[in-house]
Amino acid sequence: MRILLVEDEQPLAKYVATGLRKHGYAVDIAFDGRTALDKCEVTPYDVVVLDRDLPVLHGDAVCRQLAATGTSRILMLTASGAVEDRVDGLALGADDYLGKPFAFSELIARVGALARRSTPARPPVLRVADVALDPARRTAERAGRPLYLTPKEFGVLEQLLAADGDVVSAETLLDKVWDEHADPFTNAVRIAIGTLRRKLGDPPLIETVTSAGYRISACAST
Repeated sequence: MRILLVEDEQPLAKYVATGLRKHGYAVDIAFDGRTALDKCEVTPYDVVVLDRDLPVLHGDAVCRQLAATGTSRILMLTASGAVEDRVDGLALGADDYLGKPFAFSELIARVGALARRSTPARPPVLRVADVALDPARRTAERAGRPLYLTPKEFGVLEQLLAADGDVVSAETLLDKVWDEHADPFTNAVRIAIGTLRRKLGDPPLIETVTSAGYRISACAST
């Protein structure tokens, strides 16, 4: 899942981004409101974690513009936890609101909850045949056997399972699972698919569709 973190306090932004990445999220950072909007024009983020008090362009203006497009879920952050501030933030179009300081575990839980409310809505646990993946608990298994996946492998499997049999291009996987620093000409997706296949074992689950991408094999659900 791809997240944009918009926070002008750079040490805090880098700390939060590091924590989110450890939980398997692909994270980009913007330090002001204008940069945030510019990034959102290029990348369809699943969740935008948006500080309210931003330089260049205030967080309220950013929230209004993002809410108007409806492409991303918005978690607004603010130093004020007053009820009227939370009401104002939600009225601007934010999907959720979290006051500073916050417990990191709560941030992770709220980001995950917003991701599950994406369109189309996802079930809390993704299942195909004997494979089950729980994004909230970051666990995956096949036929009851735990799968020990890297964050990228987990993200790729999550995207393929969520596609429900549709083909997912390598470009889409790179966009959703890696961050903006990924080289678009890299073999990272192909390598992750290869190691994921080995860990999943037999019968084969991931099918390569020539010149199109990857999908969960139709025979996997039978």
